[in-house]
Amino acid sequence: MRRLNRKKTLNLMKELDAFPKVPESYVETSASGGTVSLIAFTTIAFLTIMEFTVYRDTWMKYEYEVDKDFTSKLRINIDITVAMRCQYVGADVLDLAETMVASADGLIYEPLLFVLLLRAFCVIFRLLQVIQSRLQEEHSLQDVIFKSAFKSASTALPPREDNSLQSPDACRIHGHLYVNKVAGNFHITVGKAIPHPRGHAHLAALVSHESYNFSHRIDHLSFGELIPAIINPLDGTEKIASDHNQMFQYFITVVPTKLHTYKISAETHQFSVTERERVINHAAGSHGVSGIFMKYDISSLMVTVTEEHMPFWQFLVRLCGIIGGIFSTTGILHSFGRFVAEIIFCRFRLGSHKSTPVPLPDGHTSNHLPLLTDNNTH
Repeated sequence: MRRLNRKKTLNLMKELDAFPKVPESYVETSASGGTVSLIAFTTIAFLTIMEFTVYRDTWMKYEYEVDKDFTSKLRINIDITVAMRCQYVGADVLDLAETMVASADGLIYEPLLFVLLLRAFCVIFRLLQVIQSRLQEEHSLQDVIFKSAFKSASTALPPREDNSLQSPDACRIHGHLYVNKVAGNFHITVGKAIPHPRGHAHLAALVSHESYNFSHRIDHLSFGELIPAIINPLDGTEKIASDHNQMFQYFITVVPTKLHTYKISAETHQFSVTERERVINHAAGSHGVSGIFMKYDISSLMVTVTEEHMPFWQFLVRLCGIIGGIFSTTGILHSFGRFVAEIIFCRFRLGSHKSTPVPLPDGHTSNHLPLLTDNNTH
């Protein structure tokens, strides 16, 4: 009884077979079929390698949401060199809440020469400028930079050691400040900042007007957590003042960013910047104060950047589609090619056998081919 049930089951499974096997004696091989098969296998191998390359690659996904965190502090990382002596300049931050953050809270004033004497530092700084110019042309490079975070060497400039016997003529202001997450103004101008009931002021009266020179070099400026290998828009910026009374303005929009890659997971801030510079001339109606002003505003949107990868099941589905599609397409093309070839060769053969006239007893001729009889064969 069990054998009978097994036999019925096997017969039922055979009837459900959607892939019937053809005996080898019924299969006809040809040179054209072999050529098409070779082309198909080569194409499958090439596309499989390309698909595996796509599978190994990753891409960045951008998502946007409202930033609900307004209570935490925002960190500003600064490294700027100004072509004035340290005792002549002062840096501080004043936000819309009229909260002043003095430079003494986290910035260091380091006297040095404005000219880059260290060769390694000069080469890296120029390379940074080249990268910035490419980033402005190729925006997709930012994804590559995100992926390389913590993967390559840090983009921080090497420490500067001025062994020159010349007296320092510039001041390097570097460090970090913590400010409120509201719009504010970080500025470097003449004189040290002093608190004032109605804002703040700088002691600029004791500084000679001829010593004003706000030529500057921005080695690094970023917001939020420091991430190695991330290049910010103002890194490598160098400006040379053409006049003593010159104002440099940078209008910055800061966007909170969460970065999640296979290497790191960090919360930082991206920013975009618009530059403007002008000469202060009160007689011509160009009012203001000489110095470097960075006015920043915090965006209400937060960007989440996530590195994604193709799932393995999707890779298998795409691979099966490639193999099956190529086999089906080459089979159809091969059949169609054989059909066209048979039609052409059949017409050629028919054209080669032209009919010959056959004389009839009554003097007429017939263009029809004579019928083959047993007498004709002898």
